[in-house]
Amino acid sequence: MSDEAYDLADLHERAEDARVVVVGAGIGGLVAAREIAKLGIGVTLVDAADAPGGAIRSARVAGLMLDLGAESFATRGDHVERLLDDLGLADEVVTPGTGAGGAWVAGVPGVGAAPLPVGGILGIPANPFADDVRRVLGWRGVWRAYLDRIRPVLTIGHARSLGELVGSRMGAKVRDRLVAPVTTGVYSATADDIDPDIAAPGLNAAVTRAGSLSGGVAALVADRQVAPGGAVRGLRGGMGRLVTALVDDIVELGGEVRPGVRALAIERADATEPEDPEPIDDAEQSPRAWRVTLADEDALAADAVIVATEEAPARRLVAPIADGLAADPPAPGPAIAIVTLVVRSDALDAAPRGTGVLTVPGSHRAKALTHTTAKWQWVADEAGAGVHALRVSFGSADGPPATDGLSAADAATLALAEASALLGVDLDRTALIASRVERFAQSQPASTIGQAERTRSARAAIRSAPTIGAVGAWLAGTGLAQVVPDAIAEADRIRRAVLFPESD
Repeated sequence: MSDEAYDLADLHERAEDARVVVVGAGIGGLVAAREIAKLGIGVTLVDAADAPGGAIRSARVAGLMLDLGAESFATRGDHVERLLDDLGLADEVVTPGTGAGGAWVAGVPGVGAAPLPVGGILGIPANPFADDVRRVLGWRGVWRAYLDRIRPVLTIGHARSLGELVGSRMGAKVRDRLVAPVTTGVYSATADDIDPDIAAPGLNAAVTRAGSLSGGVAALVADRQVAPGGAVRGLRGGMGRLVTALVDDIVELGGEVRPGVRALAIERADATEPEDPEPIDDAEQSPRAWRVTLADEDALAADAVIVATEEAPARRLVAPIADGLAADPPAPGPAIAIVTLVVRSDALDAAPRGTGVLTVPGSHRAKALTHTTAKWQWVADEAGAGVHALRVSFGSADGPPATDGLSAADAATLALAEASALLGVDLDRTALIASRVERFAQSQPASTIGQAERTRSARAAIRSAPTIGAVGAWLAGTGLAQVVPDAIAEADRIRRAVLFPESD
C-alpha cells in the first residue's frame, strides 16, 4: 500500500469515527453542518426552535408562499449563488422586477414621499443637482450639499462615522433625508453609528482622491457599475427553499437535524463527574472531548462543537470554556418585527411607490415597507390581479418595534395604517385578506462602529479552544453573503482540528 493510499484510508477512518455537534439551525449552522458532513464526519445539529432556518422563514399566507423573514441575498462575492448552484437551485434564482421603479423615501418634511435618488451610495448622492435629489432636499438643501465640492481638501480625512462625514460635508438634509432612511431601513442603525469603511469600503480613500464626498461617491459608482436591482436576488418559491435543500442534503450525507432540542451547556468531557453520569449518545465510541447537555434529552458526546445561535445564547454556552469571552453581549442588537399583509386593492396594481418605501427616522412608526408583489414577479403571478403582498418592518436601534405588546390582530391594524400612509393608498380592515407577524432579534450590524474589533476579540477568545467554533450573523455580519462564506471557513477550521489534532 502506498503512503498516499495509507493516508487516505487513515483520513477516511478518522472521519467515520469523528462526531461534531452543531448548536443552532439558522443558515450559518446549516451551512456549517453540511460542510462537516461532506467529509463523512458524523454531525448532529440541534436547535431550540421548532423548525430550522432562523431568520429565513417562508410560509403560506392567504394561500401565497411568502418570505416572512429574509427575502433576498446580496450578490457580492457570489458565495450564495455558488451554494444554490451546489444544491441544485441555480435555475430558481430570480432578480427583482424593475418595471415598478425603485424604492421611495417617505416622511420628507414639506414633501411627503418621493423616489429615493439613484446613482448614489448609502443614499449619498453623486450629483446634488440631480432632479430626484432636489425633489427630496429642496434648493436650500441642494446648495448646502454643493458646498462639499468647494470646501478645502485639507478638511477631508479618515472618518469613523458615516453620519458625521455626510453631515459635515453635505449638510443635515442629506444625512437625515437620504442617508438615515437607508441605514435605519437596511442596518437598523443610525447613520452616526455606521462605520463608512465597513459599509462602503473605499469611500474614505475615494473622498480624499476626489477632494469631495460627492466626487468620491461618483468615482465608486462608476467603478462598481451596479445596475438597479442587480445587487440582490431571491428564490422563486421563497428563500425557505434554501433551508429545505440544506436540511435534505445534511440528512443525505448522513447527518442528523433535530429541531425543538435546546442545548443547555457545553462541558469538557474530562470535567464531567464520574459518579453516576447521565447517559451520553454514542457512548460506545472512543472518548470524546466535549459533552453537550440538552434539555429533556440525553447529552451528546462530541469531538468538536460549533455554536450557531444568536449572540446572547452563544456567549452563554461558550464563555465557560473560552478564555476571555464575556458571557453577555457588549450591546444587544435591535429587535425587528415584520408584519406580512395580503390585501385586495386595485389601486396597488400600479405600484404607486415602486418596490417599497424607506422612512425618515421619526416620521412614521414603521421603518420600511416592501411591496412584495411589485418587487418579485413570481409572487405577483401567484397572487393574481388586485391581490398584493406587503411587508411592513418595525424596530431599530432607537427603540423596540411598535408592534411589541400588541395582539396579532392589532399589529395587523397598525401595519395597515402604516402601509396606507407610506403607499398613499387607503387600506382598511376590509382590504385585509390575511396577515402574519414575525419578530427577530437582530445582531449588531457588522458596519457599526467598533463592531469589527469586538468580533475579532470574540473570535480569538472562542478559538482558545481549538475544537470549539462559532458562526452566525453576530460574528460574520448580517446577510447571507456574509454568513455563508464565514460558516464555510469556520467549518473547515473545525474539520481540520478534528481530523488532524496532532497539528494543533
